Amino acid sequence: MTEFRVPKLNNNDTSYVLVEWLAEDGQEVRDGDPIVLLETSKATEEVEAPADGVLRRLLAEGAECEPGQVIARLLASADEPPAETTETPGAGSGGNPGEPQASTPPGDVSGVIVTAPARELIEAHGIAMERVYALGRKVIRRTDVEELLGAREPSPAVADDAAVEDDATTGDDATTGGDDAQWITLSRAQQRTAEVVERSRREIPAAFTAMNVDVTEVLSLARDLTRRLRTLVGLPEMVVKAAGGLLDRFPMFFAQPGPGPRARRAATADVGVTVDVGRGLFIPVVRDAGNRPLAEIAGDLVGFRKTALTGSFRERDLQGGAITLTLHTHDGIVFAVPIVFPGQTCALSLTAPRTEVVQDGPGFAVRKTATVGLAYDHRYINGRDAAEFLGELRTALESPARFLTENG
Repeated sequence: MTEFRVPKLNNNDTSYVLVEWLAEDGQEVRDGDPIVLLETSKATEEVEAPADGVLRRLLAEGAECEPGQVIARLLASADEPPAETTETPGAGSGGNPGEPQASTPPGDVSGVIVTAPARELIEAHGIAMERVYALGRKVIRRTDVEELLGAREPSPAVADDAAVEDDATTGDDATTGGDDAQWITLSRAQQRTAEVVERSRREIPAAFTAMNVDVTEVLSLARDLTRRLRTLVGLPEMVVKAAGGLLDRFPMFFAQPGPGPRARRAATADVGVTVDVGRGLFIPVVRDAGNRPLAEIAGDLVGFRKTALTGSFRERDLQGGAITLTLHTHDGIVFAVPIVFPGQTCALSLTAPRTEVVQDGPGFAVRKTATVGLAYDHRYINGRDAAEFLGELRTALESPARFLTENG
């Protein structure tokens, strides 16, 4: 018999949601077969069987589970009796110890599972559960609820029967909790983002430097490459490629802080890029940006944007970044200060291009400029180093044809 334990899928979450079993109870599975779908705050991940055996499930769909928790066993044969389980549900799943819990409301016989992120969105917008069940899906995810919101009717009244506690002594709703309608509950993903930001501000003494970059030429080249490569190439793609090319000259900017006065070198320039299409912030990683062709980098970013629309990132898409590029592409943003993510020494920010009129000899010229910022952990990187790094990045972007010829 082999115990099937929940793997550690990321460093930010202490619990996951068991969205769906991909193999039936009592089914014979092979080593490496996907058997369960787990949802973290950022991704949905298929987890594979660690060995051959007959699956005996110990946790219901919709329940929460923790890394290391036994949620199934793989028996040598269907005739082998399963060992008695002493496992308890994951944090937040509720119920009696050892009793599998699901998100399906009491009395519902449809068997529909509602994941935690979907449940939060349903409650925040007061969506009637009848409309959710009417979708006819076995598992309701956040994207399904967002689909409902896209074509929703006027919201029903929020919780007519909800009890509102009256604090007669202070009258302070902020102290007692007050009416639920007055509160906005953060999504699971936003809670994880808050934790990362709080940790960064608490642990990392960051400084910030920014430079204006003339992007007139690189934007023109990007338009030409979009036609030639038949994939979208824009300023973010160019910045990822240019930043990746600086690994050898500036290894500390891609290093992982270590114990004591040391930092671990990165073997490749793996660049995380923020993607936010209105369904939460994701930071998928472009692998080996310094050595791969621009067309492949552009293809990665196009794929990331499509995946963000469905919220179907895998944890491996989001892990391993050596440096992060945060995109601030709304018109009117002059500069943005990113946070330095724990485990990295710096983060870049990029604004949308803006039009500037500059003196050109006796006359004037119009050019496009963007601001590239760098937040950096001052324990590892000094201001002079930051200025030199940004200067090299600006040189690459202002002479893009030469840079791409030399770097592919």
